Amino acid sequence: MVRCDLHCHTSYSYDSWASPKQMVETAIKKGIDCLAICDHGEVKGVLEAMEYAERKPILIIPGIEIKSKSGDILGLNVREKIPNKLSAKETIKKIKEAGGMAIIPHPFGWFCAFKGDLEEIVKEIDGVEVLNASLFGGNEKALEFSRKHNLPWTCGSDAHFPNLVGRVYLEIPGENLSFEEAIASSTASAKASAFEEILTKIKNGGGEARGEAANFFEKLVEHAKRNIAKIQNAIGKKRKI
Repeated sequence: MVRCDLHCHTSYSYDSWASPKQMVETAIKKGIDCLAICDHGEVKGVLEAMEYAERKPILIIPGIEIKSKSGDILGLNVREKIPNKLSAKETIKKIKEAGGMAIIPHPFGWFCAFKGDLEEIVKEIDGVEVLNASLFGGNEKALEFSRKHNLPWTCGSDAHFPNLVGRVYLEIPGENLSFEEAIASSTASAKASAFEEILTKIKNGGGEARGEAANFFEKLVEHAKRNIAKIQNAIGKKRKI
């Protein structure tokens, strides 16, 4: 089995101070095989993480979290910046032009819900995040929506700091041990093959939601730290670890 945390952030997001290296090392220590870094409007963090993890036993999926006019949209397997404040349909179009998958994260979260009409874009998106470790409410509704429309789903910690990395994950079965061995390999070709297999299985709905979301106190601490990071960033004193 391969464990994939498909949504986290680094200090290249405006509300985090965790370095890409720190997030990668934490994921490895927690037994996460595949980590998607999706910084807000930026790809420098994931590109740095991919370079750092080249010879380490983990796959890094490039991604980005884009703020469309209707709400946040994740672009998985995207290596280039996509502008914010486009319509949801235009954002999805640009994600796909970049070779990525368009995923709606935390669609029904209390403070971060998708504000547009999901029914209008349901045939254009590639999946829905149904388990988010740091979300205040909405995971169950996201799972119901995904099942109703027969959509693939993803799971992600949405960690902005190391403590929540890997709390939830998408568990993907491998056909044989060579799949897991390819991820741990230092050979670029082996990792590339595993990377393509993981993306294919996500697209085909080939995974199960696993792990347990943070408790209420942990979520409060996580969001308080995000707000502190926003202030530090605004005054040019962002801390990195």
